[in-house]
Amino acid sequence: MAGIKRKVPVHRLRCFLSMVGFFSKPGLFPWWARKTPGWSRLFLSTACKGNFTHVIAKKCQKGQKSQKEPSHLGPLDGSWQERLADVVTPLWRMSYEEQLKVKFEAQKKILQRLESHIQMLNGVNVTTAASKFEGLRCLLHPIIPSPVISGYRNKSTFSVNRGPDGNPKTVGYYVGTGRDGNIICVQSKHLKNIPQKHNQVAQYYETFLRQSPLEPCLLFHEGGYWRELTVRTNSQGHTMAIITFHPQELSQEELSVQKETVKEFFIQGPGAACDLTSLYFQESTMTRCSHQQSPYQLLFGEPHIFEDLLGLKIRISPDAFFQINTAGAEMLYQTVGELSGVNSDTVLLDICCGTGVIGLSLAQHTSQVLGIELVEQAVEDARWTAAFNGITNCEFHTGRAENILPQLLKSKEDEQLIAVVNPARAGLHYKVVQAIRNCRAIRTLVFVSCKPHGETTRNIIELCCPPNSAKKLLGKPFVLRQAVPVDLFPHTPHCELVLLFTR
Repeated sequence: MAGIKRKVPVHRLRCFLSMVGFFSKPGLFPWWARKTPGWSRLFLSTACKGNFTHVIAKKCQKGQKSQKEPSHLGPLDGSWQERLADVVTPLWRMSYEEQLKVKFEAQKKILQRLESHIQMLNGVNVTTAASKFEGLRCLLHPIIPSPVISGYRNKSTFSVNRGPDGNPKTVGYYVGTGRDGNIICVQSKHLKNIPQKHNQVAQYYETFLRQSPLEPCLLFHEGGYWRELTVRTNSQGHTMAIITFHPQELSQEELSVQKETVKEFFIQGPGAACDLTSLYFQESTMTRCSHQQSPYQLLFGEPHIFEDLLGLKIRISPDAFFQINTAGAEMLYQTVGELSGVNSDTVLLDICCGTGVIGLSLAQHTSQVLGIELVEQAVEDARWTAAFNGITNCEFHTGRAENILPQLLKSKEDEQLIAVVNPARAGLHYKVVQAIRNCRAIRTLVFVSCKPHGETTRNIIELCCPPNSAKKLLGKPFVLRQAVPVDLFPHTPHCELVLLFTR
């Protein structure tokens, strides 16, 4: 793709690109695909069986036994670091070129299953079709590699629990599961996807916990206070830390003491070495709390961090969604822009828009951008970004897409609409799928999914199946035309899949 900034060493990139035939000419955009999925329960079960994450993790986690009583398991050594790497980054033992091959084949299999089942729904003999087309009817393009391979995460969330030595004030990532009662929290300092700055903040948070008289909150019903740590960074080196705390029965005065203590630790104490740009504190009695449920309290520093992306200055709040691989996000969003085909006559619907980067980056090429996002802070960030960058043709709506989109589409029935959806792993609400499917003005849809073999599968099937009055899917079905895998998660089995549908 012309104009893409790549940070991968040239010799490594050339090696990979020559292997897959990625670019044949400068500026050539070599990805276009067509496919059609279907919605049977049989398909959904086989899609789950095709979860290659589980398969790879099994192969890598050799000799890992269940520990029902993890109270005292010896010193932290290389074996624990390897076990953690096998859980969090199952592909870490492979070269990056090998990882890309594994991911590409996995995406191909997912698309093959989708295509075969939609053909069945449309009365096509799958055996005959498969022999005729020898694989996918659609065009699946080569996987786009991540420009950054190590330490690429701009956001990491660290848990607090018992470590291999039994200390409950250990900060890191989990080996084992709560269901099996064998959770061990292992420091993440050797994980390939976590940047050094994140590990540094986690290490100092652990130091703080171990000198605090308050116990950590391992299980809500057992009491305790200190919980997880989230670290966000940008490409300029600015760092935001967010500490989650269970207040239990503490008074406001007692809470103020704890906030002041952790604040002083990171300003004047040992934690000052982290050089935090901002420190937030959130009181939470639930597994996850939004800003509306329990506000993020700024203890010190700047309220936001900022990122430069696709020529825009982006504002990011504590709980706003932003792709965790910044350099990879540029590749992803440029791919979305190329596939969408927006022009000055189109209105772009940016559904589940987060901080609005996709719509904002395409605003100059379209007549209007309409963004929908659940997280209020993210919408405020999008509006700020639009104003700061002088973008005046964007409109952002806060709320659930299933409530906003149907009404929004009623006022745009005579427009030429292009929709982009980038939902969480849970996929789209069925009312959103219905609204898109039944809006005749939407003839082009770009679907971005980080888990196409999960719940997103149902969305794709309902978008492409024959009309079904029982499910209120009355509009003409979409056809998958293009598919582009984009790797934002090196060393893990995951990648983003960008799908272009038209009708």
